[in-house]
Amino acid sequence: MRFLITGGSGFIGSHLVETLVARGDEVVIIDNQSTGSLNNLYNIESKVKFIAGDILDTALLEKNISEVDYVVHLAAALGVLNIVNKPLQSLKTNIQGTENVLEWADKFRKPALIASTSEVYGKNDKVPLNEEDDRIIGHPLKSRWSYSEAKAVDESLAYFYYLENKLPIRIVRFFNTVGPRQVGQYGMVVPRFVTAALRNEPIHVYGSGDQIRCFCHVSDAIKALLLVIDSEKAIGQVFNVGNNQQISIMDLAKKVIEVTGSKSEIKKIPYSEAYPAGFEDMQRRVPDISKIRNLLGWSPEIGLEQIIRDIADFHRS
Repeated sequence: MRFLITGGSGFIGSHLVETLVARGDEVVIIDNQSTGSLNNLYNIESKVKFIAGDILDTALLEKNISEVDYVVHLAAALGVLNIVNKPLQSLKTNIQGTENVLEWADKFRKPALIASTSEVYGKNDKVPLNEEDDRIIGHPLKSRWSYSEAKAVDESLAYFYYLENKLPIRIVRFFNTVGPRQVGQYGMVVPRFVTAALRNEPIHVYGSGDQIRCFCHVSDAIKALLLVIDSEKAIGQVFNVGNNQQISIMDLAKKVIEVTGSKSEIKKIPYSEAYPAGFEDMQRRVPDISKIRNLLGWSPEIGLEQIIRDIADFHRS
């Protein structure tokens, strides 16, 4: 098949592109490289068609969506620091960009997968969170929640293109996907901790450190993504994709020090120093992955220690 991957030089996108090329598919990438990099494609750059462009460019999308068999929409403004510091740009990219992708996918009747996020659940602290659970988010004027709002709109747009226009769409909600090629500069906690540990620098834990998260290796996430892409049973469905093994952020910092053999110390940083005024965090976020396991047979296989080792190996190299 011939795929168009928006955001294909990003962290998750580059791993997906690599896997599709390895199985014999053709891949066209549209990416403005705001958070992605051609370095992520160094093994396969000659085997794909790369277009430096933006999903806000409707003419670019029209031409390229018309020429492919399948659209995988991964491009988005992401990362807590990006969202908090540039909320307007994030909203435009995440809402208008997705609307553009879906409009042209619908016009040319191309199946589309839309990448969403656990952020749509907001402050809902139910354990675990399943795909039918309610969204609980903060005040609309707080930039912290603009990403959650935008991705929820994306999901609604995609779903109603399916419901009203019978466009074959699929939606995945990623929960803290981590691994090689991910960088910490946009607020991603595991690579941030690992890079500090490798330099024996202080590891900064924001807030109390009691926040609970679950981390899924990108290799596991890509296996889930391919199952959703390929399955007819996934049409019109939304799936949580993540690992349900829980750890506190403080224990994560300790685990990173242990696995890397670092001499780093852990330093707590108040949210007021780490983020702009009004920032809110979630105490716990755990995915219910029973739907994708029961319908498509997927479960994560890689544990946290291997995740840390893989990220450390990547940054060392």
